[in-house]
Amino acid sequence: MLDTNEILEISLDMVQWNSVPADTAVHVHGKNIKKIMLMIDVTTADLMLAKNLGCDAVVTHHPIGVTAINFYKVIDRHLDYMKDNGIPENIAKKSVLDLKKRIELRNHTQIYSSVIDSAKILNMPLVNIHQPCDEYARRVISQKIQDENPNLVSDLVTTLEDIPEFKNAATKIQVSYGQPNSNVDKWVAVIAAGTNGGFQIAKNYFDNGISTVLYFHIDYIDLVKLIESNIQGNLIILGHLAGDSIGLNALANNLENEGIQVVRKDIIKVRK
Repeated sequence: MLDTNEILEISLDMVQWNSVPADTAVHVHGKNIKKIMLMIDVTTADLMLAKNLGCDAVVTHHPIGVTAINFYKVIDRHLDYMKDNGIPENIAKKSVLDLKKRIELRNHTQIYSSVIDSAKILNMPLVNIHQPCDEYARRVISQKIQDENPNLVSDLVTTLEDIPEFKNAATKIQVSYGQPNSNVDKWVAVIAAGTNGGFQIAKNYFDNGISTVLYFHIDYIDLVKLIESNIQGNLIILGHLAGDSIGLNALANNLENEGIQVVRKDIIKVRK
């Protein structure tokens, strides 16, 4: 049996982190946990389903409550990625600041306490684990590319389609911008930085010698801006559900190794 803090610690251990990022938290504490429901997004109906199934806790991926409000704070990881890839700090800071402002402003539209209040009423322990799982997925994806070292963008897509979550997804990996027959050259997996970098951050990479950028997803408006910019580069969209499922399946496997029964909901299931 585990408690909610120990579940959180297991997720941090997956990526050898010692501190909890701002988009991850224990919202309703619990102990003596033997069975959990694990999912990407949680609703009050999910909490009730978990209770009916005899679960002792719910672990969800995307930020809720205070982590939804603090979500903009993890966007700074985009700054680290860009600096690591040779993008001048002043250019990187401006695009990250713009992205953070948009996300922080969106906080005022959110009814952020609803599902947590439901969990308290139902006496259902509730944890959300976001960046640690995404970081695990980023490392899996990056290692796969490094091991195979594909030359063409189409080869990179084929390489990543070998990852079970992408192989089993209904949405397939897509070259949303650029050409499948172009060279991969320098690449970056822009994952585990809160959300995708949109148009401006992708453009920053292309302007500074990064030929191939990988996102989980991108808004259509941002994609149109890239197309209209006519800048040379390749943007590969991996798929949100499939990408999130990599880290969540790893977390589920680790919890099962601790003797916890895991009900996986809304996650692309793969064999161990």
